[in-house]
Amino acid sequence: MLKILKYLAPYRNAVILVLVLTFLQALATLYLPQLMSHIVDVGIVKGNEPYVIHLGLIMLGVTLLGGLCAIGGSFFASKSSAGYANLLRSHIFRHIEGFGLREFDILGTSSLIVRSNNDVMQVQQMVQMMLRMMIIAPLTSIGGIIMAIHTNARLALSMIVVVPLLALAVWIILGRGIPLFRLIQTKVDHINRVVRENLVGVRVVRAFHQEDQERERFYDANEDLTHISVRVFQMMALMMPVVMLIMNWATVAIFWWGSFRLNTGHLEVGSLMAFIQYFSQIMFAVMMVSMMSFMLPRAQASAQRIQEVLGVETAVRNADDAVELASRPQTLTFESVTFYYPGAEEPALSNISFAVHAGQTVAIIGGTGAGKSTLVNLIPRFYDIHEGSIRLDGQDIRDIRLASLRQNLGVVFQQPALFSGSILDNMRYGDANASVGAVYAALKAAQAWEFVEGMPGQLDAYLDQGGANLSGGQRQRLAIARALVRHPALYLFDDTFSALDYKTEAALRQALVDTTQDAMHLIVAQRVATIMDADLILVLDDGRIVERGTHAELMDTSLVYREIVSSQLSPEEIA
Repeated sequence: MLKILKYLAPYRNAVILVLVLTFLQALATLYLPQLMSHIVDVGIVKGNEPYVIHLGLIMLGVTLLGGLCAIGGSFFASKSSAGYANLLRSHIFRHIEGFGLREFDILGTSSLIVRSNNDVMQVQQMVQMMLRMMIIAPLTSIGGIIMAIHTNARLALSMIVVVPLLALAVWIILGRGIPLFRLIQTKVDHINRVVRENLVGVRVVRAFHQEDQERERFYDANEDLTHISVRVFQMMALMMPVVMLIMNWATVAIFWWGSFRLNTGHLEVGSLMAFIQYFSQIMFAVMMVSMMSFMLPRAQASAQRIQEVLGVETAVRNADDAVELASRPQTLTFESVTFYYPGAEEPALSNISFAVHAGQTVAIIGGTGAGKSTLVNLIPRFYDIHEGSIRLDGQDIRDIRLASLRQNLGVVFQQPALFSGSILDNMRYGDANASVGAVYAALKAAQAWEFVEGMPGQLDAYLDQGGANLSGGQRQRLAIARALVRHPALYLFDDTFSALDYKTEAALRQALVDTTQDAMHLIVAQRVATIMDADLILVLDDGRIVERGTHAELMDTSLVYREIVSSQLSPEEIA
């Protein structure tokens, strides 16, 4: 908890104001019973009306001062806690943005969403309550005890029994409830994951008519969360009745004992009323601490989960002496590259070596699980390799600043990610300064203008999240256009043409030849027709390059490649 409180530092002036205003509010609260005691004992009992009016006006002023301090303290506490949550959430988001795919695999997307929102909100609420209560609660309780002893030391002996009894009750209840709060957050992660999977995969769910199964899966997760929550809140619900029961019995005991002291003349009516007020303030402070104790376990669990995220060391990051690329790279080289996924016993890629030069196209083909997409993911450093090196113009990519490296790449995945907004906004994701003319040229080359032209607003046409209002082929063409807008030195096409028909793909590949002649091209494909014209074709099998050459050379020398070709093309097409 303390580690993430450092984000309150920019709001230290507001925090100081909260503490000062809360201190004044506590002093006003402690002073009022004394004024009331004098009004009763001196003014009312002795019939001194001017004295009553005089002290009554003072009480009114003190009450107004305490009220203004309470309002000001609440305002600045809310401002500080909201600003703190804003900074913390922003820092978490920036930290997550630096994660490689390895970190996402470990923590999970759904859990990161919950930690960035729900957990931050829990901590924010706790910070706001602490700012308001960490001064007024101890000051009111300690000051109340001192003033109660000053008012009547004999009656104050009752607190020797009451306060420890309250503390014991709170400790027992919290001791059983704290372990369950972290479990609640875990269950929230689980239900968030179930909902997210159901919403993202709604087409699959409906296509396979699995609504009942998914509904049952959600009910199970929801019931699990509900069961834990009920257990926790049943336990915590005991706290208020227990506190009130002890307080009420103690109040009755004080009145009973105080009545005897009134009869003997050792206590005045005003003093008894003041003592009851101080006792109530002490008990109110205990109740505030109880409320904080109720929120603290959940906030502490949330803080620990947040700290787990912030404590993750990003495996892929800039080296201390990382440099910018001095010029547009002309050569990409893999030198004996070996890569393992975290926890894997066997390498996903083993001893991979090849080079691609500006103006060349290197294609990669192979069966499912051969390591094609893994190879592409190594170039932008989504993962770091374990052996060998990947070089741009002879410079290891691990020695290049990530921003400089990725600025020279145009990556297009098989499942392209489009963002909600206009087509123009999505295209400028590749280059924020791209002109409308450059966007238009990229869309033409990617064979996307033919459908964009018919959309309402054309470049201003709105895309749903993920491009849900487009077909798969349209999304792929827009993703290719987005990469073309950037004019990178190296294009990475990871099975990018899989949703395109043969005619559109042929036109697009020809357009790429005409518009990106000075760039390097690395194409992962399943279809032989996509890579037949490549300058070099690599055949991957079980993470290794088993054959390499042009289409004609591989047809003569590679049995694996011929099998792939035969499975896709007719004898006439092969001939």
